[in-house]
Amino acid sequence: MQVGINQVKSGSTIEIDNTVYTIVDWKHVKPGKGGAFIRTKLKNIKLGTVIDRTFRPSEKVELAYIDKKTIQYLYSSKDMYEFMDHETYDQISLHRDELGGMVEYLKENLEVTAIIYKKQVLALEPPLFIDMKIVSTEPGIRGDTSRSGTKPARTETGMTVLVPLFVNEGDVIRIDTRTNEYVGRA
Repeated sequence: MQVGINQVKSGSTIEIDNTVYTIVDWKHVKPGKGGAFIRTKLKNIKLGTVIDRTFRPSEKVELAYIDKKTIQYLYSSKDMYEFMDHETYDQISLHRDELGGMVEYLKENLEVTAIIYKKQVLALEPPLFIDMKIVSTEPGIRGDTSRSGTKPARTETGMTVLVPLFVNEGDVIRIDTRTNEYVGRA
């Protein structure tokens, strides 16, 4: 459905050149000289990149109705990752390239939010916090302050996180998925 750019606001989703964007910022600008215009910041849902775009008030844009569903990660086979829709029990197959950095969080039975547009998964959102088991880390040496009290640790999915010196192999830690940082023990 096409609407005037004046009718959309921050948080709306629109489609431009077969790409779906979320409007992050929307401002109506009336300079002292010349005609008014709308300055926007658009976030590409699939890639996560933010672009600036200016529109004339008379321009029309296509509204994009996206759907969010909770799906569960089942398993991976080579570069294909299998998920299950909780409502229909259908399996959704996604290639490793489509997942991007989400691969580091995937462990069996993890529930993620799928952003769907025209029956195609555009992106996956992990939960805000994920509990991971530490597979390998070097032992913390008491009194070692050369690294400000942190050391690298490898999780069960292969992700490397900086953790405090007291964290050992086998511990389960909580990670903030927005920043990829250690939050605490689980």
